[in-house]
Amino acid sequence: MSSAFPNPPADNWQPGFESIGRTLAETTFVVVDLETTGASPKDGNGITEIGAMKVRGGVVIDEYTTFVNPGIPLPVYITELTGITDSMLIDAPGIEESLPELMEFFGPSDESILVAHNSPFDIGFLKAAASSIKYPWPGHQIIDTVRLARLVIERSEILNFKLSTLSEFFQTPTPPTHRALDDVRTTVDVLHRLIERLSGFDVFTSEDLLQFMKRLPENKRPKF
Repeated sequence: MSSAFPNPPADNWQPGFESIGRTLAETTFVVVDLETTGASPKDGNGITEIGAMKVRGGVVIDEYTTFVNPGIPLPVYITELTGITDSMLIDAPGIEESLPELMEFFGPSDESILVAHNSPFDIGFLKAAASSIKYPWPGHQIIDTVRLARLVIERSEILNFKLSTLSEFFQTPTPPTHRALDDVRTTVDVLHRLIERLSGFDVFTSEDLLQFMKRLPENKRPKF
């Protein structure tokens, strides 16, 4: 094992040398990012832009992007943050049209794994949107690149785990811009760099990865 990676502690992770399943190179990841009218769907906020990329073996094989008309005016600070204006959304499809398209893009839950940076935010909005139009939520496994980064990057190596910080840390070609597809491109590059580090933890298959994600980050483990 490379000395660049610490030995995994004896917690609930077990290396998967004998596991049978797709290698990470064979696994289809669907990376998704949203822009929204605010911080939480519980406050009546909606989705304004969706970006998604399907990647396998380090290669982008498909992408999806659309504006979404949220049905409410954009707050000024959101326009200032994203550059998205009400005029850009007025003729955009509503969530009742764009969400089923995105779900189709995801593909079957047994064929792809969803990825998002700070996934509770994006997945929370998507689940709320699905509930609002009574659309069944698929059962995809979800990888949060914030959590994955906490597991494979030493806390002493990096200031924080924001997408912009990870982009700078890994020197990704596309920096995050608070626009959905740009931020997806950044997350894809970050994901690939994190996957490179997984070999140091004996993570080689999608099953290994999903089990590995159950570990506690270093700063959350009990002290003995």
